[in-house]
Amino acid sequence: QVQLVESGGDLVQAGGSLRLSCAASGSIFSIDAMGWNRQAPGKQRELVAAITSGGSTNYADSVKDRFTVSRDNAKNTVYLQMNSLKPEDTAVYYCNADIIPRLGSRRYRYWGQGTQVTVSS
Repeated sequence: QVQLVESGGDLVQAGGSLRLSCAASGSIFSIDAMGWNRQAPGKQRELVAAITSGGSTNYADSVKDRFTVSRDNAKNTVYLQMNSLKPEDTAVYYCNADIIPRLGSRRYRYWGQGTQVTVSS
């Protein structure tokens, strides 16, 4: 069984910072890309940031120069450092990872349970 557990969401004031963490655990053979998506009330889920196993990154235009995605492969963990937060960043943030489980041969995108980030003005 593979599980992604994320943490770090909180209520912060505009201009503040948060660091989200997401750790994958279970019967894992390998992990390729990892990333973060978010969903605000009444809106579609959107990509925030992603990082490949080699360290290449991709960001939504709305968060470039403010957010940084990183990973610790030894810990099977992906992070999202969020700086200069804005009220429009308020959303549930979901981590994801493309994982090949040991008890299977097919790569699958696993998702975390989500963590709430609320930015007040």
